[in-house]
Amino acid sequence: MEAERRPAPGPPSEGLFADGHLILWTLCSVLLPVFITFWCSLQRSRRQLHRRDIFRKSKHGWRDTDLFSQPTYCCVCAQHILQGAFCDCCGLRVDEDCLKKADKRFQCKEIMLKNDSKVLDAMPHHWIRGNVPLCSYCMVCKQQCGSQPKLCDYRCIWCQKTVHDECMKHSLRNEKCDFGEFRNLIIPPSYLTSINQMRKDKKTDYEVLASKLGKQWTPLIILANSRSGTNMGEGLLGEFRILLNPVQIFDVTKTPPIKALQLCTLLPYYSARVLVCGGDGTVGWVLDAVDDMKIKGQEKYIPQVAVLPLGTGNDLSNTLGWGAGYAGEIPVAQVLRNVMEADGIKLDRWKVQVTNKGYYNLRKPKEFTMNNYFSVGPDALMALNFHAHREKAPSLFSSRILNKAVYLFYGTKDCLVQECKDLNKKVELELDGERVALPNLEGIIVLNIGYWGGGCRLWEGMGDETYPLARHDDGLLEVVGVYGSFHCAQIQVKLANPFRIGQAHTVRLILKCSMMPMQVDGEPWAQGPCTVTITHKTHAMMLYFSGEQTDDDISSTSDQEDIKETE
Repeated sequence: MEAERRPAPGPPSEGLFADGHLILWTLCSVLLPVFITFWCSLQRSRRQLHRRDIFRKSKHGWRDTDLFSQPTYCCVCAQHILQGAFCDCCGLRVDEDCLKKADKRFQCKEIMLKNDSKVLDAMPHHWIRGNVPLCSYCMVCKQQCGSQPKLCDYRCIWCQKTVHDECMKHSLRNEKCDFGEFRNLIIPPSYLTSINQMRKDKKTDYEVLASKLGKQWTPLIILANSRSGTNMGEGLLGEFRILLNPVQIFDVTKTPPIKALQLCTLLPYYSARVLVCGGDGTVGWVLDAVDDMKIKGQEKYIPQVAVLPLGTGNDLSNTLGWGAGYAGEIPVAQVLRNVMEADGIKLDRWKVQVTNKGYYNLRKPKEFTMNNYFSVGPDALMALNFHAHREKAPSLFSSRILNKAVYLFYGTKDCLVQECKDLNKKVELELDGERVALPNLEGIIVLNIGYWGGGCRLWEGMGDETYPLARHDDGLLEVVGVYGSFHCAQIQVKLANPFRIGQAHTVRLILKCSMMPMQVDGEPWAQGPCTVTITHKTHAMMLYFSGEQTDDDISSTSDQEDIKETE
């Protein structure tokens, strides 16, 4: 009976069919996510290639943006931008799906007007809707703009004025643009169009053309190094393009200063100004290009140079009142205001000639141009070690604080090793042809400017002794000695004074033996026996801003006034 109730076993194919279903579902559960991931990755790469292709062909300066970098609205569909792009020239912001449509519909800033344009003396506003700054106010009703959580209100990409949607219904669309607050710094597109026409007619009387823009017109050229210091140059280039004409903005890593400064030859005599965004090395590069303009006979087009410090030391910018370093603490618009308020001064530039010793030395002497200082000893050794490691891994030295920490490390190391000891036995020093007796020193520093070592007024020291103040336009060099790396650290925190050797118009230093580290304006090298001669070369026209004075500047200025009163 039990055998009759027991069901008969099924055929073998049913078991195989069940196992096949299990294998099939297992494969689907594994391969389907892989396929979906691969398909999404393929679509993403296609979208990126499509976006890059639009970026490359477009007249807009498109950059990637998303919801997390800056919450904004699309100028086409008026929706929140999750993944999209913005133009760093006109400020247009669009979603990824609307990018192609926006590229065809909206026009970017025109660096030149069309030849058949009839508006050479005046330009209409160029309005862009939405994403206006929160701190802006309507030019009609004087009420705040951009306060609603949607795409609303308008902004002119030239004068930066804003207006409400309701106020735009009036006659503002036909109103002429006056280029706003920075009209004296902007090169208008109409000016470049007229210059182009004048050159075709073989005319060069730019003064008549510039007279229409007023006597206060001092066009500004921006030369930024996108690799300097904290790598802020790329972002600054975009911010300056929004406020000025994009034709005035140059990245010196792509366009050398000597080519960028040829724009000055299209401007009236002695009217151009240049803002260098970078470290002291970038400033020296630009000033060398200015010297090349003098050689070409373009003295009348020489610009005045201001500095936005992005490097590590920034001693020259500190001397000229532009601060010890820029990290975005003030808006770019305020930087432009400071440039407009700055005064012109002269800066001495010196020729440093290094002649190697030897009876059979047939090489030409090495020549450098010095703006800041020359040194031999521990500070040059720190710069040499820092430079060697930065060349091996430049991406690790993008922070100003980290760079100074590396300098501190090498300075501490030299305190223990003392690689530059007994320098007075290895060198001879002459000031204006007279030999100077030296004490037991480890380093000699020849100064042209007031600051040294990232913000220390070396010549004045603690300020407890009366010495003639260091100036950068008197044709004199200040020569000091240091007893070692620890002595340099004491001077920087005002716990010690340097050994003041003297002031001179010409400095001659003879290295008799061994290999010693040397540097000119932060560019170090290891030097064997040689003769170093420093003589005056030329003057550079710089811009001095008095609003960034430090406590040391204020005290030195008051000391200078006291000396004048006593005289």
